[in-house]
Amino acid sequence: MNFLRASTFTSFSASSRLRQKLPRTFATISGVCEPLPRESAEIVIVGGGAIGCAVAFSLARAGKTNVLVLEKEPSLSSVTSAQAAGLVGQVRTNADRVKLAMWSVATFNELQKNEEVNPNWRQVGSLRLAETEERVEEFKLMESVCKEAGLEMGIISVSEAKRKWPGMKFENAKAILWCPTDGYLQPYDLSMTYKHHARQKGVQFYTDCSVQSIELSPIKQVQSITTNRGIIKCETIINAAGAHAYHIAKLVGLELPIIPVRHQYFISESLGKDAIQPTMPVLRIPDRTLYVRADVNSILCGGWEPTAMSLDPRSYDLSGRPPGIQEDWPVLSNFANLLAEGFYPQVNQVGVRRVFNGWPTFTPDGKFILGRTKKVGGFIMAGGCNAHGVSGSAGIGRHVVESLLNKNPSDYVKSLSPDRFEDGTWQWDAAQNKARGVYETYYDLSSDSLKSQNILSSDGKAQGREQRTVQQYSKVM
Repeated sequence: MNFLRASTFTSFSASSRLRQKLPRTFATISGVCEPLPRESAEIVIVGGGAIGCAVAFSLARAGKTNVLVLEKEPSLSSVTSAQAAGLVGQVRTNADRVKLAMWSVATFNELQKNEEVNPNWRQVGSLRLAETEERVEEFKLMESVCKEAGLEMGIISVSEAKRKWPGMKFENAKAILWCPTDGYLQPYDLSMTYKHHARQKGVQFYTDCSVQSIELSPIKQVQSITTNRGIIKCETIINAAGAHAYHIAKLVGLELPIIPVRHQYFISESLGKDAIQPTMPVLRIPDRTLYVRADVNSILCGGWEPTAMSLDPRSYDLSGRPPGIQEDWPVLSNFANLLAEGFYPQVNQVGVRRVFNGWPTFTPDGKFILGRTKKVGGFIMAGGCNAHGVSGSAGIGRHVVESLLNKNPSDYVKSLSPDRFEDGTWQWDAAQNKARGVYETYYDLSSDSLKSQNILSSDGKAQGREQRTVQQYSKVM
């Protein structure tokens, strides 16, 4: 990959000015925000990214339409969701997670049927490559779990894989998993599709609307939410604020370890339509921590960094933004070299067209923070998505509705409750290390096996590896 051809690429980050070009949901006049035309709602959703829009869509489908979605930016889905790669995978080692992903895929299939407004969903399938015997054993476990969940997938031959992606070298793979119902979509289009269907049922969306405070009754029940555009009386607030989810939770007295971790990927210059087609399957090479898909006739390639950079959410406030991100060329170059060595050398024959980066949020245990809390009546969490916010959005929306409307939600939904962090036993440094470890070991075979090899310590921190925080990162920008 020719990473010296800097003039050939455009960088898109969570703080990119690109979002100013996106259509606005609610206009401002002379730079001054108009007061909200509503003074009350049954439910207020804070955050207009993929999760907030998915929750609004799911609520509307469940008959809850007296709903407002508030987004602080000038347009919806313009921060973390905007930089997502859009991959949708269902293969997991946990049946509940497989079922959540399957629900999302079923929703995407349904939404794609609308010719005018759809998520640009391409159900091209996915290939997952194993380079070690240990990974082959993991694939066998995945097969068993997916069979239990009812997901079609299985191991295919090298020759079958080559027919699906000509030009890719599969000889190094000891096993290849094929899931025909996986694919990819455009995150912004997905959010706009959710919005379209939710608005048709009466949900309202407001941008340029920043939350300032949340008012509770003496018995700690949500009463209203104060914004820069007025006060809204409400019974329920759903926190889908992404990198600001920590700050929104803090307004009602909840201290939750929702940790932004840097993620980035690149899109190459065109390799030509004879080499790359958008109908080619998504590719995952977990032993190299890589994911790959077509972007028209280019390669989109990203991965999970072994020494990740993270933020303490207390280092920026609700009215501000996470710091901007500059391209980390050594990391991006490493992604390209890992792909080129033994699999797709063509990626190093062209330059970089675009770089995307942002701050998706992670949790210390790698699970969503979702559902009700016993501490505050009417306050619902929908955060800490561990880089699955876009791909799992429909399933997450469904589970939020289950938590809100079902008096006895499933054991899985209960396990995601924010109250698991309200026992006062965790510390910020350890929580940040563990959340970063979730990112760094995303494709690792298991945390337990890593600990047994002394790669991970008991607090989840990688031993013998440099851990970079944003403070250290800022010094080299």
